[in-house]
Amino acid sequence: MFLQLATTATTSTGETLTDQAVHQVNAFQRFWNTIDWDAIFATFIQKGLYLVFLILLFAILNRVGKYLIDKSFKQYSKKSVLNESRLKTLHSLLNTIFQYTMGFFFIYAILSVIGVPIGSLLAGAGIAGVAIGLGAQGFMSDVITGFFIIMEQQMDVGDYVKLANLSIEGTVASVGIRTLQLKAVDGTVHFIPNRNITTISNLSRANMQVLLDIRIVPEEGYDSIYEIIDRVNQRLAEKYQDDLQTEPTIFGLVDLGIRTICYALNGKQFVLKEEFLSSYVKELTTAGFTIPNSPISLK
Repeated sequence: MFLQLATTATTSTGETLTDQAVHQVNAFQRFWNTIDWDAIFATFIQKGLYLVFLILLFAILNRVGKYLIDKSFKQYSKKSVLNESRLKTLHSLLNTIFQYTMGFFFIYAILSVIGVPIGSLLAGAGIAGVAIGLGAQGFMSDVITGFFIIMEQQMDVGDYVKLANLSIEGTVASVGIRTLQLKAVDGTVHFIPNRNITTISNLSRANMQVLLDIRIVPEEGYDSIYEIIDRVNQRLAEKYQDDLQTEPTIFGLVDLGIRTICYALNGKQFVLKEEFLSSYVKELTTAGFTIPNSPISLK
């Protein structure tokens, strides 16, 4: 009797497993039969053709855009007085903006063809963009400020500038999109984020005034001292005629002594000032006049 029950259970279980397997195979076969393979292949071919067309279209647009940018800059460089460093910076900036713009529209077009919900992605990207934007606010400020500094030609490499709000001055070593490199007189190189630049005093865009004050003792003979300074001025004016824009003119007596005023090419004012003052001291000392350490008292 036990053998009969076991046989019946085994037979019953075997039939159940077999029925389940057959049922699953039939379900898969029915699902397979419901697939419209013609429509799938047609859609695949259609999407593939669209993608190939987009790739070719954007490749052509990319080449045409780069060609137009390069050609425009070559023509602009022949007419413009901008230095090579500024032109390269602007060229690189426009190429970067163009590449990012083309990349954005290319990805957008591909996702649209594939059928990805762009609206949902843009909504999510907008939230992420706000978070990233808050963290990169300083960086974007540097980039925007640097862009306008370059576009407005506020300074060039080699210019001597003063940053009033930072109390820093020196020769411009590099003008970048994010930072400005300024080399001080003592050789220190300052890396300044563009967002910290508010007021730029460019000392290399026009002729610079040179004030030459030499201390004297008027009681020793003002007229004789005046003649010596005038003689030195005439001699050095002839020697540095290419650097001087105006003749050295004796202004008169001031609290620091006798003042001479002239205008020189930008960048030459420091050399000329040192040359004139050293010549004054040498000539006056040789003639026996005193060079005091304190200003004279005007009564």
